[in-house]
Formats: sequence, C-alpha cells, structure tokens
Amino acid sequence: MTARCVRLSARNADALITSLMLPVMLMLVFVYLFGGAIETGTRYVTYVVPGVLVLCAGYGAAATAVSVSGDMAEGVVDRFRSLDVGGGSVLAGHVAASVVRNAAATAAVFAVAFAIGFRPEAGAAGWLAAVGVLAAYVVAFSWLSAAVGLLARTPEAASGFTFLVLFLPYPSSAFVPVETMPGWLHGFAEHQPATPVIEALRGLLLDRPVGSAPWLALAWCGGILAVSVAASAVLFRRRTA
Repeated sequence: MTARCVRLSARNADALITSLMLPVMLMLVFVYLFGGAIETGTRYVTYVVPGVLVLCAGYGAAATAVSVSGDMAEGVVDRFRSLDVGGGSVLAGHVAASVVRNAAATAAVFAVAFAIGFRPEAGAAGWLAAVGVLAAYVVAFSWLSAAVGLLARTPEAASGFTFLVLFLPYPSSAFVPVETMPGWLHGFAEHQPATPVIEALRGLLLDRPVGSAPWLALAWCGGILAVSVAASAVLFRRRTA
C-alpha cells in the first residue's frame, strides 16, 4: 500500500512539484522581501527556517486527505477489501507515503536554507531529536488528514483541509515572535500545536535551551494521533459498511 501511494504521488507531477516548491518559495519570500523589516534578535533566515519546516510538513501531510478521499470516491478500496486487504493497511500506506513525500520536501527546504545562509549548530543528538519531533508532527497530521479524507465526500472538499493546515503556522512563532502580535491573539498563538513544534525545532537545531517545548510538541502530536487513528477506524467502517 505504501509503494502504491508513493507511485501515485510520483505520477501526479503537478502536486509533487507544488509540495516541493511552495515551502521553498515562501521561505525565499519571507527572507528576502519581509526579513529586513522583521526584528527577531538574530538573522531572519536562522529564525524562519523551523517555521518553514513545519509549514512544509503540514502542507505535505494535508495532501493525504485528498488521496484518501480520492480512493474512497473511485471505489478502489472496495476492490482492496475483496482481496482481503484491511482498512488499516490502506490508510497506513497513505500515511507512510506522506512521510516519504515530506522527507523529500524537507530535504529541499534544507538545501535552499543552507544556500541562503542557514547554519544550524546542533550536534548528532540535536539533529536526531529535531527529526523525531518533525516526524511526529507529520505522522499525527497525516492521520488527521486521513480522517478528514474519509469524512469528505469528494477530493475537492478534502482539499479545503490543506488550506487550514497551511494557515496554522502563521498565528504562531513561525515567522514573527508571538509578543509582537496583538494581545488578543497571544493565547491562541502560544497554545496551538505548531508553536511548541517550531520552538523545539528552533532550539534543537540552533543548540539553544528548549525548555519543555519538545515534550509539549510530542504531547500535542500524541493526542492528535490517538484521536485521529480512532476516528479513522470509525469513519472507515462507516464508509465501507
């Protein structure tokens, strides 16, 4: 199932190019168009890369909703089930393919980031921890996207979830410090899933104190994952009954 989903992603050239290039283009826009006007206490490219990584991860994970909804609409899942393929395998294949797509997109973001001056200071342990936090975010939101894909009746409806996830890093510490935002927005910006993930990546990659950010990030991801897997199981049974 994973190999099938990866092949389908590779054949959809337009979506693949968009998932690889959109985060890179957004990073270049923020660094070169807005970075000079934003004060973060450090070089803006150093500040913004963790946020772009989370933006990239969310966008790539959200594409799972469209692919799952497409499978349900085309009836291919009924054929799989006639071949004794379980629903868990079908959905897990989509999630695993999402991880593969995100790994490629993350590599592209890092390549461009290094080219424009991003210089992380993390050691091996810091890199492993950062990869683990980012992977947890991808897996959690991929399963959430799978649940949305089962809930949506058409791929077009499922694609709306992409914009919601793409928007999530903006009211966070991804592109500007939270304290520079209006006061009424602080509560949401400080207590939403993207912020602890971004703060954890920023601290780990730059070898700075991270406090409780990694644990908060993993707690958010674990909670989203548990709810999403349970919801996916229920929704899959209802859609295929």
